[in-house]
Amino acid sequence: MSRTYDLDRQYVFHSWSAQAALKPLVIQSAQGSYVTDEDGNRLLDLSSQLVNTNIGHQHPKVVAGIKAQADLLCTVAPQHANAARGEAARLVIERAPDNMRKVFFTNGGAEAVEYAVRMAKLHTGRNKVLSQYRSYHGGTNAAVNLTGDTRRWANDLGTTGNVHFFGPFLYRSAFHASTEAEECQRALEHLEQVIAFEGPSTLAAIVLETIPGTAGIMPPPPGYLAGVRDLCDKYGIIYIADEVMAGFGRTGRWFALDHYGVTPDLITFAKGVNSGYVPLGGVIISEQIAETFAERPFPGGLTYSGHPLACASAVATMTAMAEEGIVENAAMIGETVLGPGLRELAERHPLIGEVRGLGVFWALDLVSDRATKEPLAPYGGSSAAMAELVAALKANGVLPFTNYHRLHVVPPCTITPEEAREGLVAVDKALSAIGHHYLGA
Repeated sequence: MSRTYDLDRQYVFHSWSAQAALKPLVIQSAQGSYVTDEDGNRLLDLSSQLVNTNIGHQHPKVVAGIKAQADLLCTVAPQHANAARGEAARLVIERAPDNMRKVFFTNGGAEAVEYAVRMAKLHTGRNKVLSQYRSYHGGTNAAVNLTGDTRRWANDLGTTGNVHFFGPFLYRSAFHASTEAEECQRALEHLEQVIAFEGPSTLAAIVLETIPGTAGIMPPPPGYLAGVRDLCDKYGIIYIADEVMAGFGRTGRWFALDHYGVTPDLITFAKGVNSGYVPLGGVIISEQIAETFAERPFPGGLTYSGHPLACASAVATMTAMAEEGIVENAAMIGETVLGPGLRELAERHPLIGEVRGLGVFWALDLVSDRATKEPLAPYGGSSAAMAELVAALKANGVLPFTNYHRLHVVPPCTITPEEAREGLVAVDKALSAIGHHYLGA
């Protein structure tokens, strides 16, 4: 093993992992849609790392923007204005819904959720927050307690401040629905019941991933988000849209919200705003909530809020995405290559129970039996079949993103049609290699 690997195993503590069994892949370099390991193997990055390298690896305009900012001003305290932060905020607001006025910058998505929730609680004077079971909102204290998936369990404080509910998901419906319209109606009825039983006057906010990402890439049915907006208005609840994973081109629009025509009160973002070249996230704040703190101090802050290097990378990212039509490319890839290609794979591989997604944001729900929809791995865990799938994908030149029983196909927004088709061929071969795990008729 290399010195890099040895140093990692000796000194680095990894997230979400039992440390002893880890064998991390050493990434030596990256370019565009590919990463290269220390042995010189070139892998198509169908994971976008953690679904964040929307502009691809080592984009020259972003690298240049960081270098130029480093020559001018590497860091400055957040109480001072700096050009990179002001311009980044302007570009974010230009892409956000019309009611948005201000940006509070954080170091990542979890912090963005933490601060958005704090703003909502202070604005309303209420304490409880609703979120979906199928969700992920971050690893910090409040964010992980809002999270619905299994990563919450070991961190769950059992406090009264967080309440979970079922969102719409027709393929595995909690509402015994048979159509999208039924799923939407019953999910909204369920949510209003939860609001009623928890007490509307106690609820500060509903936090929703516009399209749940890590939990399975489940685009909501038509009318659902509009219905949530209506419930928030009816009961005086703040609507927080979590766009950390789905934002900045991932779905073929600047924000996933743009597909649904809804306007939240707060929007959290991170990841794609600068593809993680330098840690950055933030909260986009509506005029109404910003006004709450016009004369009243906001009790919160971060040493690195609006860090110049991070904001310069965001300016370069958003500018390059606009100039090069990268958001439009993501939409085209989804409509003409990934969507049709993945659905065609589903016709030939019974392991694929459902294909979901849009843009460069797709998931394959893998099952051992289509009739029963038995997942290929248990909720919260993995399986021999999924381990074989990951190995087969890497053997076929792909760096994958899997979660429980799902394969997520989430390449950079800059991926070319040829590269996307290369990925589809690798997925096809990998699914063939594990076809023996299908147990259905």
